[in-house]
Amino acid sequence: MSKNKTIKVYDRPAGGWGALKSVAQQIIEQGILGKGALTLLSANQPDGFDCPGCAWPDADHTSTFEFCENGAKAVAAESTARRATPELISSLTVQQLSEKSDHWLEAQGRLTQPMQYDRASDKYQAISWDLAFDVIAARLNALPTPDDAIFYTSGRTSNEAAFLYQLFVREFGTNNFPDCSNMCHEPSGFAMREAIGVGKGTVLLSDFQQADAILIFGQNPGTNHPRMLGELRSASKRGAAIVSFNPLRERGLEKFQNPQNAIDMLTDQASTISSDYFQLKIGGDLAAVKGMIKCVLEADQQAQAAGRQRIIDIEFIAEHTANFEQFATEAMAEPWDVIVSESGLDKAQIQRAADTYMRAGKVIACWGMGITQHKHSVATIQMIVNLLLLRGNIGRPGAGPCPVRGHSNVQGDRTMGIVEKPKAAFLERLGQVFDFTPPQKHGHDTVGAISAMLHEGGKVFFGMGGNFATATPDTELTHQALKNCALTVHVTTKLNRSHLICGQDAIILPCLGRTEIDMQESGAQAVTVEDSMSMVHLSSGINPPASGNLLSEVAIVARLAQATLKERSKTPWAWLLADYSRIRDKIAAVFDDFADFNERVKAPGGFHLRNTAAERVWMTATGKANFNTHAVPVDLPIHQARRQRQSPVFNLATMRSHDQYNTTIYGMNDRYRGVFGERRVLFINKDDISALGMRAGDWVDLDSLCEDGIKRQVRRFILVEYNIPRGCLAAYFPETNGLVPLSSFADHARTPTSKSIPVVISRHAEQAVAV
Repeated sequence: MSKNKTIKVYDRPAGGWGALKSVAQQIIEQGILGKGALTLLSANQPDGFDCPGCAWPDADHTSTFEFCENGAKAVAAESTARRATPELISSLTVQQLSEKSDHWLEAQGRLTQPMQYDRASDKYQAISWDLAFDVIAARLNALPTPDDAIFYTSGRTSNEAAFLYQLFVREFGTNNFPDCSNMCHEPSGFAMREAIGVGKGTVLLSDFQQADAILIFGQNPGTNHPRMLGELRSASKRGAAIVSFNPLRERGLEKFQNPQNAIDMLTDQASTISSDYFQLKIGGDLAAVKGMIKCVLEADQQAQAAGRQRIIDIEFIAEHTANFEQFATEAMAEPWDVIVSESGLDKAQIQRAADTYMRAGKVIACWGMGITQHKHSVATIQMIVNLLLLRGNIGRPGAGPCPVRGHSNVQGDRTMGIVEKPKAAFLERLGQVFDFTPPQKHGHDTVGAISAMLHEGGKVFFGMGGNFATATPDTELTHQALKNCALTVHVTTKLNRSHLICGQDAIILPCLGRTEIDMQESGAQAVTVEDSMSMVHLSSGINPPASGNLLSEVAIVARLAQATLKERSKTPWAWLLADYSRIRDKIAAVFDDFADFNERVKAPGGFHLRNTAAERVWMTATGKANFNTHAVPVDLPIHQARRQRQSPVFNLATMRSHDQYNTTIYGMNDRYRGVFGERRVLFINKDDISALGMRAGDWVDLDSLCEDGIKRQVRRFILVEYNIPRGCLAAYFPETNGLVPLSSFADHARTPTSKSIPVVISRHAEQAVAV
C-alpha cells in the first residue's frame, strides 16, 4: 500500500480530540470556516434546524453543542461553498462521470439548477423548472397504468413533504412506495406490530437515565449514532450494566471520550461503555437471546421449587400477554448444543448475560441494522421482545424495546403514510379529507420495485432524495432495472451515482437542504421531523440557499402535482405550498395523534406521539402482547452454502466506514478500525487468513453463493486482520452491495440480507505488496 494508505491499530477511545479534528478538517475542506461554525451552533436548537444526519433524539434543545462528529460532517457537507454548476456537469459525459468515485461526486458540491439527460451527447444539460415538471407530468400521464410508476422516498424527507408526496402519488393512482425503511428497519416494524401492536420503540431518552441494564444488539453507535454514546456514558458512570452483542470489536462500544465535556478533554479521560462485550457469530443473536431466555426460565423453575420469589413477572404475563405457556415449553426444549453452535458463544457467556438481565429491575434493549438485515430478522426481534416481556420490561419507566433508526426522518415518513401496504382506515380518512378515492391495491416495496423495473420496461422512477442505485442490493441487476425505465427522476442536493444510471430519459431536480431558509409566499417556513423515539419537532434553516434556483421538497411535490393532475385534483396545492402550517392542519385532519399539530409543535423539543404499547395497551389481534415462538434457525443460506462446498465459506456483513453516512462518502478513512486512505478492505480473523494460506495485506476477490446461479463477484479487496469471529467477514457498502442477491431478503419483511452473505475468497490475480 502507498504511504497515504495505511492500516494501523486504533487504541484511542471513540470521540475525543480525534472527533474534533475530523470536524475541523471537514469545515476547512468545504470552504466554510466561519459559516460552518455558526451553522453548527444552530443545529438541534429551538429556532434552528434538525441535524440532517441520524434519527437519535436530542438530549437538550437549548444546548449550543447538540451535534456529533457525523452530524457535523453532514452539516458541513450540506453547507459547502462548492457548487456543481450546469457548466461543470455538462463538461463531462455521463460515461466520464461514471468513472469517478462516489467521494469525488460528493465533493463537487451543491447542485444549482435542474438538469436533463441528453442521450445523443451523453451529457446532462440545464433546463427550466417548468419544462422539467412538464416532461415528468407527460411521462407519468402517458403510462398505461399508474402502477407503472415507482415513487421512492429517502428518510431525510420532512413530514410536510412526505405527506404531500404520498397524497399526490395516491391521487395519481398508486401505492408504489418503496422507501429506505424497506432496506433497514422494516423487520422492526413488522416484528413489533405482531408482538406488541406498535411498530416503533416504546422508550424515551429519559428512560436511559433510569435503566438498570441496557442491551445492545447489532449496532455500532460510535459511527452510526455518536450522540447515543453520551447517554451510554452517563448510564455507565452511574453504574448501569451495558451488555453489547456484536461480531466485531467496535471502539465506540468499548471506550468513549465525550468531545463536548471539558473535563474529559482536558484530563484525557475516557469512560468504559460495555460492562460485557459478547462477540457472537454473524446472525447468532437469535440463538444468544433464546439461550438467555432459557436461562431465565430455568432460574424461575428453580426459584419456584425452592419457594423463592419468581424470576419472571408472572402477574404481568398473566394480565398482559398471550401464548406464554407454548412459548416457554418450546424455549426450554431448544437444545443447548444448537444454541451454543449457532450463537458462537459458550453457555457460560450466555448465562452471564442472562444473570445481568435477571439482576436488573429495568432493562432497555437496543438494536440496529446488524439485526434487521438477515433472513431471520423478524424472528430475532420478536425473540428480543420475548426476553423483555418475561420480566415486564415494556410499558414502564427505564425499560422497553429501542430500535435505533438511521436517517433523520425515516420514522416520520412512515407515520405520514409512505408505505406500500397502507391500512384501509388510513386510506378512508385520506379520501374523506381530500375528496378522492385512494387506490386500494398494495404497491411495490424496494425489492419488488427493482424486480418490476427489471422485468417490465418503460416505467417511470421518481426518487425523493437518497441514492437508490447505490443503496440497494444486487448492484448490476438494480442498475439494469433503472436503465429499463422510460424516465428516471431524482430530487437531490448533490450529484450521486444514481444520477448516472439513466433511463431512456433522466432528470435531476436540485432541492433545498435542511440547513437552508425555505421562503414561500407567507414567509420563511419550518418543517417537522420525527426522531427514533417518536418526538416530533420543528426544523428551520438559517443559511441562504446554495442557489436562487433551488426549490424545497414541498414545492417540488406541489408543483409536480399541479402539472400532473391538473383539473383531476381538488387539492389546493398552491395554497398548501404558500404556508406549511396549512399542510400541518391537513395532517392533523388525517391523523388523530397530530391533533392541534401547529400549537403542540411550538413547545421546545416538540411533542411526543402516543405509543399504546408504552401504556400497556396492546393493539394486537389477541388484545395482549404476544410471545412468539421461533426455533433457532439451522438452514439459513450460510448453512446451505457450507453444506454444498468443501472449501471455506464465510459469512459477510456489509457496514459503513466512519467517514461515511449511508451512501454518502465524506472521506476515505475509518479511524476507529484503523483504516486510512482505502475503502476496498476485507476485515477477517487472523486464523482464517492463515488457514487460507494468505497474509494480511494480500489482495483478494469475493464471490457470493446463491441458488439462482447468477455469478456475483467483487474484485481486489485487501485482507485486514481484525478482531472478528472465525468464519465471519466484514466490508464496506456500497462496494460489496453487488454480492447481495435480489432474491435474498428477510422473511415477512423483505429487507435485503446485507448482513449475512455467504461468500468464498480467492486470490486476486494482481497481488500487491503486503501491508
